Amino acid sequence: MPLPHVLLSAAVSLDGCLDDAGPDRLLLSSPADFDRVDEVRASVDALLVGAGTLRADNPRLLVASAERRAARVASGRPEHPLKVTVTASGDLDPRARFWHTGGEKVVYTSDEGARRLRRAGVAADVVALGAEPDWRRLLEHLHDVRGVRRLMVEGGGTVHTQLLQRRLVDEIHLVVAPLLVGDPRAPRMFGPGAYQSGRLRLLETRAVGDVVLMRYEPTEPGTGAGAVPADRHWLRIACELAAQCPPSRTAFSVGAVVVAADGTELARAHSREGGDPVVHAEEAALAKIDPADPRLPGATVYSSLEPCARRASRPRPCARLILDAGVRRVVTAWREPDTFVPGADGAGLLVREGVEVVELPEFAGAAREPNRHLLG
Repeated sequence: MPLPHVLLSAAVSLDGCLDDAGPDRLLLSSPADFDRVDEVRASVDALLVGAGTLRADNPRLLVASAERRAARVASGRPEHPLKVTVTASGDLDPRARFWHTGGEKVVYTSDEGARRLRRAGVAADVVALGAEPDWRRLLEHLHDVRGVRRLMVEGGGTVHTQLLQRRLVDEIHLVVAPLLVGDPRAPRMFGPGAYQSGRLRLLETRAVGDVVLMRYEPTEPGTGAGAVPADRHWLRIACELAAQCPPSRTAFSVGAVVVAADGTELARAHSREGGDPVVHAEEAALAKIDPADPRLPGATVYSSLEPCARRASRPRPCARLILDAGVRRVVTAWREPDTFVPGADGAGLLVREGVEVVELPEFAGAAREPNRHLLG
């Protein structure tokens, strides 16, 4: 099911601490960065903090700039984003500023926590998620019931850790401040546990006053039928590659990326690449990889269009080339229409041969766009 775009935002010291161990909040961001954070807040649909952050910092979670609030209202959105918190126990102070500032609030909790919060009379919509709060159910509810498409998560470390380990994070905004805390009791952004095995992709670095902003996105593909944020990132790239194809009246414009299990990009290509009028995207991408590369069996092929099962221009269709390469997972945006090959079913061929095929129809529009002239 579709989930919101989840953005983790945090500031840390040079030694990776979110705060010190003292009673007062350690201010890590610069004034210029506080303004940048306010700009990001104004751009999202909801802001989330965990119960620990709510207790420790008593935040208001508001858009500070009057101009940004006015722009939100002018665009038909509420003045402030929806405020969200999550607690297993329901042990939250109903007098906290979180409940009494800004617009709408929602708290996700356990069944027992919901009973406790309702008895306390918190000024929020209380949503029970069962015996324990479940992050995927929480995000599905935000997306489907609350209409949240972009969610900014501002802490704390436990929340960041749980979301990243569950592979529910689309983007990380990490600010590093020129401070050293040096206290082993100080909270850190991420706790121990299993994270993606490879390197994240660096999207941006920028000095903001005396701090440095770094933006990352995960790269490691999923392993089964469920999509993870990295799957969406790679498929988006495949759709962008499709837009680079020389237009044709006799073939679709398709983009493809092959990605190893640890998130390393092995190859990318698009249809009719290099002046070859009949080469397909998956074919061109796989041709760039050594067939003996041991990473291929664990790789994922991302293709803007379902790999072909039949073709007139070459003896081996792309679905068969994928099988020959040993790839066992394919993510695609759009099923092939009958424009050139009636009853095309590359996905069916792959599935029958034991390949996991994941379709993300939210990208179908982007995949169709460079092919509009063929679709009528």
